[in-house]
Amino acid sequence: MGFAEFYPRYLAEHSNRTSRRLHFVGTTLGLAAALHAFSTLNFWWLAAGFAGDWVMWKDMLTGKIRF
Repeated sequence: MGFAEFYPRYLAEHSNRTSRRLHFVGTTLGLAAALHAFSTLNFWWLAAGFAGDWVMWKDMLTGKIRF
């Protein structure tokens, strides 16, 4: 599946306005953290941002939180 086929499906899965807004804010903050990490050469900013995703992934995998 190419991006042209994927994107409409992705939009449909994120049709909830709150979900789209949260994605926008999260992506913007992630980009800001990446820019800050590279401008200061302090790469802990990147590790801190991804840590929450990995913990949530583990919790979903183990059934601690629902999908």
